[in-house]
Amino acid sequence: MSNVYYPDYLQLDKILGAQEPESVKLGSPAHDEMLFIIIHQSYELWFKQILHEVGSVMELFADDHIDDNAGELSIAVHRLGRVHTILQVLVHKIDILETMTPLDFLDFRDMLRPASGFQSMQFKIAEAKLGLRMEQRFGKQYYTSQLKPEHKAEIEALEGQPTLFDQINGWLGRMPYLTGQFWPEGGQEFWRDLKQTYAASLVKGEEGNLALWEKLFETGEGRRLSPAAARSAVFIMLYRDEPVLQMPFRLLERLLDIDEAMATWRYRHMSMVHRTIGLRVGTGGSTGKQYLAGALGSHHIFQEIADLSSFLFERRRIPVLPAGVRAALRFSA
Repeated sequence: MSNVYYPDYLQLDKILGAQEPESVKLGSPAHDEMLFIIIHQSYELWFKQILHEVGSVMELFADDHIDDNAGELSIAVHRLGRVHTILQVLVHKIDILETMTPLDFLDFRDMLRPASGFQSMQFKIAEAKLGLRMEQRFGKQYYTSQLKPEHKAEIEALEGQPTLFDQINGWLGRMPYLTGQFWPEGGQEFWRDLKQTYAASLVKGEEGNLALWEKLFETGEGRRLSPAAARSAVFIMLYRDEPVLQMPFRLLERLLDIDEAMATWRYRHMSMVHRTIGLRVGTGGSTGKQYLAGALGSHHIFQEIADLSSFLFERRRIPVLPAGVRAALRFSA
């Protein structure tokens, strides 16, 4: 086996030689352009790692069966936790970028047109694989307009492929703990009692939540999460302390962590853009802060899972499970 040399292993000649400031090429060096390039190159490297982790989790769920006895669910939770940690790092990178003042940026900004972070293929792919569909996007007519034709086609092709959201929806819908396997009449009496308990917990102004209950858990009208999946998710949230449900609960939490971290990144990005260029348009032709504000409000991927927190109530009100169901939710000796 040959000796591995650190600079060769990391291909540092390629990486450290990949910064070519436009201002230098044009004979008017701008000091902060190096920072701008390195920050965005590092973003792309971390996006690659996010795609690596998300892709591996999707492979675990791909066959409509995830084997917790083989540790697959635990692996998925661990890797999604890593994605969340990476996203937190990406948020903090904005602190470094904000050491560049508006005048520092203006020294080279016009040299970048029409290049823009809006053309990041890896970020668009990550959003699409996690489950953000085109119809959910703010300014969807603009979303692929700045891409090369082959990149535009690649993003559009993802619309017809399964997403992590789809896989989670299927996994939740298949959970057996609310079926006739464990409950008389498929647990219908349990859900009637649970609905009554929930209704009793509502305060003035929340009466309309009962109509939403029917939409989420009975008809599924206008929702991506199926009624069966929604019922399973709420069941997991309510009975998360039962041994078998602890890991599923952690998985749902990691999905919400990722959504929240992406929203935090969008907010910090929007604030940085406003601080740096004010109300001017972006180098790629977007409306700058206005576009980013719209994306912040609408690009939540797992919001339907977060919505289910509306249907939780105090622990003291949670119905006691039948002995047979509780036994099924505990590890076998």
